[in-house]
Amino acid sequence: MAKGLDDDLSIVRELANVLADTGLTEIELERGGMKLRVARQINQTLVEAAPAMAPVAMAAAPVAAAATPDAATAEAAPLPKGDPVKSPMVGTAYLSPSPGADAFINVGDTVAEGDTLMIVEAMKTMNAIKAPRAGKILEILARNSEPVEFDEVLVVLGN
Repeated sequence: MAKGLDDDLSIVRELANVLADTGLTEIELERGGMKLRVARQINQTLVEAAPAMAPVAMAAAPVAAAATPDAATAEAAPLPKGDPVKSPMVGTAYLSPSPGADAFINVGDTVAEGDTLMIVEAMKTMNAIKAPRAGKILEILARNSEPVEFDEVLVVLGN
């Protein structure tokens, strides 16, 4: 391999190690004219069933338990009824516009399409999470100032 390619692969390996060590799902590096993004996907079901830093080979073990439908159904968390509103990114959830302010929403509130449900901060950028449709807030699963993962259910909307 060419020396430049070896150096590039070394950087990718180092960034992958940072992801593994920190539990982050994505990291981006920009140097000179080169921009490098390393990301990994986490299967949320396996993350909940396995230790946070378990190797992939060990995380595959819970899948074998799924062979018996009764056992898998008994252990699985019930799915919320209604329409889930999921996080479009990894970040920190904030349920109010500022510390000490009233929450954007409460369970039982009725919201219109486009209303702000909460904020997810990612890389020091505040991202408003909007209601995809009008409805009633059935559940708020995100906790204030707590981390959220990509595709994690934040809120459940009903009719």
